[in-house]
Amino acid sequence: MNQYRVLVVDDDKEIRDAIEIYLKNEGITVVKAKDGLEAIEVLNEQDIHLIVLDIMMPRQDGIATTFKIREKKNIPIIMLSAKSEDTDKVWGLQAGADDYVTKPFNPLELIARVKSQLRRYVTLGNYDGMQKVVNLHGLTLNQSAKEVAVDGEVVKLTPIEYKIVELLMVNAGRVFSINEIYERVWKEPGLNAENTVAVHIRKIREKIEIDPKNPRYLKVVWGIGYKMEK
Repeated sequence: MNQYRVLVVDDDKEIRDAIEIYLKNEGITVVKAKDGLEAIEVLNEQDIHLIVLDIMMPRQDGIATTFKIREKKNIPIIMLSAKSEDTDKVWGLQAGADDYVTKPFNPLELIARVKSQLRRYVTLGNYDGMQKVVNLHGLTLNQSAKEVAVDGEVVKLTPIEYKIVELLMVNAGRVFSINEIYERVWKEPGLNAENTVAVHIRKIREKIEIDPKNPRYLKVVWGIGYKMEK
């Protein structure tokens, strides 16, 4: 299940970290947020397949967050709450949650529920994937055709170059470290990856940028990594 990304939202860091360990052991990528507002920011920036969402949180609680998410997205939501009253469960489900787990929870039960919701969402056809077409100021990514175009002209990219562009465009505005790019694209530990990634970035810029030395799209963030400009 390493192609899946789960957002864990809880104001308790220990709970976030514990759930991350459980899910990572199942090969699931985990993204974390400490409250509902931060969760919404993550959803605007990344492709998320499922949300584990606490009810009681500062700034914006789980119920309000679920209502906000349901305005635009059909991502499975598993509610967490320290309370066991039926009213909390009803509120969560009425807001749009798909399932409900009461704290303290059994890790095996949570994992089983996560897997069940992911299968239902992805395998049974509710998941429409990331955007089929992503547009960034004239740079277009067509995920169905696996093509990248600049001002309508298709650019010939190698499979590795395409994967790098796809990663950065789908997550436009987010900075990825060199090691993270390598690990996500090559599916290997990013040890001594600087030269390899740098060479591919240079080749991509030569293909998509009018002036590769003054890139419009693929930006370097010195000392951190690379991003695709929103």
